[in-house]
Amino acid sequence: MVWVAASASDLSGLGLLTWVYPPGLVDRVVAACGRSEQRRRLLPARLVVYFVLGLALFSPAPYLEVMRHLVAGLRGLGLLGKWHVPAKSSLFRARQRLGFEPLQVLFAATAKPMANESTPGAFWRGLRLLAVDGTCWDVADTEANQAAFGRPGNGRGTRRSAFVQVRMAALVEVGSHAVLDAELAGCRTGEVTLVGRLPRSCDAGQLVLADRGFLGVPLWRAFTATGADLLWRVPANRVLPIRKLLRDGSWLSDIHAGTDPAKRDLVQVRVLA
Repeated sequence: MVWVAASASDLSGLGLLTWVYPPGLVDRVVAACGRSEQRRRLLPARLVVYFVLGLALFSPAPYLEVMRHLVAGLRGLGLLGKWHVPAKSSLFRARQRLGFEPLQVLFAATAKPMANESTPGAFWRGLRLLAVDGTCWDVADTEANQAAFGRPGNGRGTRRSAFVQVRMAALVEVGSHAVLDAELAGCRTGEVTLVGRLPRSCDAGQLVLADRGFLGVPLWRAFTATGADLLWRVPANRVLPIRKLLRDGSWLSDIHAGTDPAKRDLVQVRVLA
């Protein structure tokens, strides 16, 4: 999946989305998810998929404006006939009928590395550069979202945020910013838990970057088991003793799980200061 940043005025219509997500693929995904229409609608499922993608890519724009821009090119070519932009309430209902499953399946079918050897920042010494990280964002304050995702609060649980929040962890190609895999959950689910599901999309020939919050034996082993190489930051207070000093100033050390020296689960790492 390709993420594009632009304003609503830059939206070039269905052409861009159909180039990235061909209509035939969208139709197959819709059918596989059981969302095909039983009768002819003003908003067929294929158009609703493109509409929801437009909402995600151009989130500041309201529903009707996104739909108008999506079909502007078709209207200019005289291909819309008597079709007209439906009322906002119809767009709400169409989005509810579609559900999230077709978008989830479409993402899984199209998420892949986009960079090549000439893409700036995409490779290092023949290894494709990937990165993992997490983020949170606010979602609509509804009872369904509250039940599914919850609200962040303080450590004592005496105060809750005004907003329902979703947490996401993603595996991203550095050179293209393409999202190759993602996991979503409620805001109370930790980033490490979500990132632990992303090794399924890693392989040999990749160098996976991660921030200091992810360093730990189970997660490290899960990623290295895929054949990928890792380059992860270390918290400032983490002590990594020198087991063997190397000629370039780096050294071999180990990270471990557990506090009992006799039962520590050790993993050897190379430390770059």
